[in-house]
Amino acid sequence: MAKSKDKDTKGGGTIALNKRARFEYHIDQRYEAGIALQGWELKALRAGRINFGESFAMIRDGEIFLHGASIPPLISASTHVIAEDRRTRKLLLHKHEIDQLIGAVERKGYTIVPTAMYWKGNKVKVEVGVARGKQEHDKRDTEKERDWQREKQRTMNAHNRQG
Repeated sequence: MAKSKDKDTKGGGTIALNKRARFEYHIDQRYEAGIALQGWELKALRAGRINFGESFAMIRDGEIFLHGASIPPLISASTHVIAEDRRTRKLLLHKHEIDQLIGAVERKGYTIVPTAMYWKGNKVKVEVGVARGKQEHDKRDTEKERDWQREKQRTMNAHNRQG
């Protein structure tokens, strides 16, 4: 039992994915950012308690912050602190990466969207993407392509079972 827990925290295990971001945006470039968390938040993440779907990143005073990610506290882990589950958390990037993101947002009209949260070693990382919003017809095309891939896979599986 203890070994499987070590595997989850030591490896590159995924904590949460923002599937809505991949549907709503064309993601052009991705960055790996650290995130400033408190101790009770890490314990809650290890227990798999996070709502990451409605989160977004904003630039403020030359720094990047994650808004809207909800990490509900564990009752046993946060008895001595007042836990704010939707607090704004700072994303940790190198200065040149922040400058690139600021340039993309201000000059080119891109958006910074968090796409995934995962373990790297014993640290929590957030993958943020520089993205453009999809038009309605692009979303329909994405949905048609996904349905076609699913149907193609079903046909291939049925053919393999027969032959």
